[in-house]
Amino acid sequence: MANEAHPCPCDIGHRIEYGGLGHEVQVEHIKAYLTKSPVDAGKAVIVIQDIFGWQLPNTRYMADMLAGNGYTTIVPDFFVGQEPWHPSGDWSTFPEWLKTRDARKINREVDAVLRYLKQQCHATRIGIVGFCWGGVAVHHLMLKYPEFRAGVSVYGIIRDAEDVYDLKNPTLFIFAENDSVIPLEQVSLLTQKLKEHCKVQYQIKTFSGQTHGFVHRKREDCSPEDKPYIDEARRNLLEWLHKYL
Repeated sequence: MANEAHPCPCDIGHRIEYGGLGHEVQVEHIKAYLTKSPVDAGKAVIVIQDIFGWQLPNTRYMADMLAGNGYTTIVPDFFVGQEPWHPSGDWSTFPEWLKTRDARKINREVDAVLRYLKQQCHATRIGIVGFCWGGVAVHHLMLKYPEFRAGVSVYGIIRDAEDVYDLKNPTLFIFAENDSVIPLEQVSLLTQKLKEHCKVQYQIKTFSGQTHGFVHRKREDCSPEDKPYIDEARRNLLEWLHKYL
């Protein structure tokens, strides 16, 4: 997500040509993309979109990857029908666009999705994964919802509040070293504050040479230099969920 004070473009990277293994469902007042795990173990993961919306093929690809690893996975439309950001949009208007899509004002939608997962999918252990805008949402939700057993925030960070370090359950933060959106100083501050205040398990990983969006916006046939980092980040994400869900 662009820095609120100095908006700059998110790197959309490659838009994967991907159809998806799941299907769209209606969850109370919002739409969602749902992929059920072939193994019904009562585990589910909510995947939270970036600024390019819940229909971005890259995000659905990640959701299907999670489903293939044992988690019923749902990607809700947390913009609730509002248009996602378009890569060709005028970035001078981005701050105004963002004001109507606050990643920390999604509790109503989260509550609806939780009800759906419990009642319709029989989920008993639920985690969350979010990218960019969704990474901010994960950070917020891991402070507010003890029922989320594990969270993974991928290049998302809450910067403008002091009470954001009392995580309720284990949370993994993934960052990129060369992220024009999240400077390393902000990652260092988060690291310091969590060390001082956090009482649950957490981990912060910063990947060398990578840019914003690297985990889900680069194709499988990306450069040989980047691929090990992308593979490792995705593996770390899965390992975190396996460990705490």
